[in-house]
Amino acid sequence: MATNRSRRMRKKLCVDEFQELGFELNLNYPDDLADEAIEAFLDQFIDMIADNELGYVGGDDYGFVCLGKRGSVSAEQRATVEAWLKGRSELSSFEISPLMDVWYPDKPINEA
Repeated sequence: MATNRSRRMRKKLCVDEFQELGFELNLNYPDDLADEAIEAFLDQFIDMIADNELGYVGGDDYGFVCLGKRGSVSAEQRATVEAWLKGRSELSSFEISPLMDVWYPDKPINEA
């Protein structure tokens, strides 16, 4: 694939200066947690995500967090989500990935 792309094409492909960042999330619940409690937790989680101008794509145990509009999740937003999850008793554990490219997860993050 050509690497000498126009600005318009770089924006359309979300590459180079238009790279968009997000992070993966794995949620683990205790075996004895009721389905209603998981649903209530997820409702609160989605509200917190929306309040921080983020979006969540996934299910009740795995998903991806990205910005709710075009752009990248900041390190501060990622830290906010992590801190919120640490304070939740509904989770037995969770894993949160480092920031990564939303469109091309195998590509390294631009240092710009």
